[in-house]
Amino acid sequence: QVQLVESGGGLVQPGGSLRLSCAASGSGFTINAVGWYRQPPGKQRELVALISSGGNTNYADSVKGRFTISRDGAKNTMYLQMNSLKPEDTAVYYCNIKSTLGSTWGQGIQVTVSS
Repeated sequence: QVQLVESGGGLVQPGGSLRLSCAASGSGFTINAVGWYRQPPGKQRELVALISSGGNTNYADSVKGRFTISRDGAKNTMYLQMNSLKPEDTAVYYCNIKSTLGSTWGQGIQVTVSS
């Protein structure tokens, strides 16, 4: 069984930065693809960024040039560096992994961008 624990969210002013982390724990699995998703208030969950099994990165148009996804294979941890944050980035952010055990979601973490 795989478990994901997210950290790093909170309240930040417009133009500020945050780094989200997502640590995977468990045994007997290999991580293939990793991704970050978000669900703004009153809206559906949407893809923010992902790293495919081949190592390619993909970003939503709304975050290109501002957000960077990365992973540390040795630590089974993934990150989302968010710069130049805007009020419209306010959402609950979820990490997701595709592993040999299937798809696993984190519990979600709140990011609020407001002055």
